[in-house]
Amino acid sequence: MLTIGELASYAGVTVRAVRHYHAKGLLPEPERDHSGYRRYDAGAVIELIRIRTLAEAGVPLARVRELLQSGEEEFAAAVADIDRRLRAEIRERQRHRERIARLASGDSLALPPEVVEYLDRLRALGVDERIVRAERDGWIPLAAHSPGRVAEWMARKREQIDDPRLVGFYLTLSQALDRDDDDPRLVELADKLAVYITRMADERGEHYVDDTDIESPLVKLMDTLAVDTVPPARRLIELLKQRGWTGWTKLERVAPRPAAPPRRPAP
Repeated sequence: MLTIGELASYAGVTVRAVRHYHAKGLLPEPERDHSGYRRYDAGAVIELIRIRTLAEAGVPLARVRELLQSGEEEFAAAVADIDRRLRAEIRERQRHRERIARLASGDSLALPPEVVEYLDRLRALGVDERIVRAERDGWIPLAAHSPGRVAEWMARKREQIDDPRLVGFYLTLSQALDRDDDDPRLVELADKLAVYITRMADERGEHYVDDTDIESPLVKLMDTLAVDTVPPARRLIELLKQRGWTGWTKLERVAPRPAAPPRRPAP
């Protein structure tokens, strides 16, 4: 005959757990002996181990009570069902572990491999990391919105990045990141970019310049991400509009607008 402490020790639980299972009606309480102590037999050890095993497997205590009162076949079927559920949970947790492991790889967490390759190419060309980050942040919602078109868009991007003129644009923009809106380098950059876009549209068609075909709210989101990460983009958008192109994520040809006259200082 065992004391409650010995029972708990043999079953691998705490005395508090034994008392909790008593209170829940899972483990019958034995009568007290003449000294006032409860004494347990070997059957209580087996029953307590069964309770502990089911509880640790995530079976609700109400369900544990039901299983303990069931016949052998019903109990075996229930245990098999619990085993299948645990296996499914293990597979799901493994997928979670794989996703967490991908955090260390940065861009690949939320982007297709071809986009990651493109971003790495920009880095290899010497493009400022802030511009690469802006590109990445734009591609994340775009790839989530239209995953079936990513391969098509990236093929075009790879073709464009082979053009030294576009590479020059990225590098010039990298140098202008920390400059004020009135820096003449931004005007020079807007001139080069407008010429490049216009030539590309004339040679390939305007659909080649912009064929993203995405809704306006997503366009605004991507533009906001770009401007927040690369502040000169806001000024470049204004300058491009003066040169016949509007937008950032979604480019559209417009009538060129005259430049606004410079502001005069207050007297």
